[in-house]
Amino acid sequence: MEFLINFFSNYGYFAVLFVLIICGFGVPIPEDITLVSGGVISGLGYANVHIMLVVSLLGVLLGDSTMYWLGRIYGTKMLRFRPIRRFLTLDRLRMVRSKFDQYGNRVLFVARFLPGLRAPIYMVAGITRRVSFTRFVLLDFCAAIISVPIWVYLGDFGASNLDWLHAQIKKGQSVIYILIALLVVYLVWKWYKNRKKAQQS
Repeated sequence: MEFLINFFSNYGYFAVLFVLIICGFGVPIPEDITLVSGGVISGLGYANVHIMLVVSLLGVLLGDSTMYWLGRIYGTKMLRFRPIRRFLTLDRLRMVRSKFDQYGNRVLFVARFLPGLRAPIYMVAGITRRVSFTRFVLLDFCAAIISVPIWVYLGDFGASNLDWLHAQIKKGQSVIYILIALLVVYLVWKWYKNRKKAQQS
């Protein structure tokens, strides 16, 4: 996080925007740490926190939309590119497609809170063309407006005490992982229930 804080302090809003866009491509830079770092430089006086929030939301939406349009324009041809194959395997593509069939557009909303699956889900949304771009952006924005302000304002509030901030980030990440685990348990239970019901009928 210290590297990002120094980088953002030197290059400001454009640096935050750039890093968030490449995060959307699946580059292994934690999005939450990026958002917190943007908030920190605001708290240190290098930026306005409210403008930082708008820039962060824009960066998140642009990164996600890029993955959507890559899938929509190139379809399954994207699987030929080695960098894409690292996070979008054929098995993962089938799995995400089955989740779309099962849960519809709710998958897109939940994807914003799933760091490892976010990029492939957005790309599959474009590949399958099940969702219009307008609906995609709306769902993505509704999810982003929940998570992005929390991280940015947390960084702004904790800028003067980075040790405290690190502890809060760990707590926040733990809560997210617990929620993801609960979601997985719920989905498995739902699948088992539906399967049992189908066998009985």
